[in-house]
Amino acid sequence: MAYSGEPILADDLLFRPEHSLIDQSRNSRLGESTTNGDGFGMGWYGEGSEPAVYKSIEPAWNDSNLREIARQVRTPMLLAHVRYSTGTAVQRSNCHPFRHGRWLWVHNGLLRGFRDMRRDLLMAVDPALFPDIEGSTDTEALFYLALTFGLVDDPFGAVARAVGFVEDVGRATGIERPVQMTVATTDGESLYVFRYSSERSSRSLFFSTEISQLRALHPEVEVLRELGDSTRFVVSEPLRDLPGAWNEVPESSAAIVGAGADAIRPFTPISPS
Repeated sequence: MAYSGEPILADDLLFRPEHSLIDQSRNSRLGESTTNGDGFGMGWYGEGSEPAVYKSIEPAWNDSNLREIARQVRTPMLLAHVRYSTGTAVQRSNCHPFRHGRWLWVHNGLLRGFRDMRRDLLMAVDPALFPDIEGSTDTEALFYLALTFGLVDDPFGAVARAVGFVEDVGRATGIERPVQMTVATTDGESLYVFRYSSERSSRSLFFSTEISQLRALHPEVEVLRELGDSTRFVVSEPLRDLPGAWNEVPESSAAIVGAGADAIRPFTPISPS
């Protein structure tokens, strides 16, 4: 889940919605697994020059520290993730979101054949960035490839080149359809989202309708009056069943989601070779 808008308590984002991310951690409706209990993490922007990150290997629904923190953290930008491991260890350094400088990164899906591709992928990471890799996941490897290919200056192009590189390595290694991803990443100012898979059948991803339109559609829903005018969400699953509230990110697409119009564009991997 990603939130962008006026400062809001993390508790209102993580626990309050009917089908909140915490509920999704044990009752996912659209995910690969119903239960996502291999850790939790959230990253948010506050007073510091870099975002803060809280991660735990506890299941999100059973993390009492998370409940305490969420009641006190107020932020204009938050990324949160519940983890279902696709093969790497259940440890704090493998929980999302991943952070580098001002950037946060979360990912649903996997890089198929990562064990066989791992050396070639990591050897392509900028040597200046390589020491900052802490965990062993395919998600963190993809993040650092995107950083290597220019995420800070050109988010859309960098992710396209990173995905193109993974597919090149996959083909060379004999791995069909190596990439399955929905990604959200931010520098604290802009929120970028991507939905792509090599087989063109990606995990679910939705963004919320502009709040003024939602208020007009549903004047009876009190919570909409409490949210700020710039409120936007990006979620793997809708947080509640509300007609007109959610828009599916099209297959093989990327977008900037924020106040005003959403800039959705086609996403095509770029081979950097």
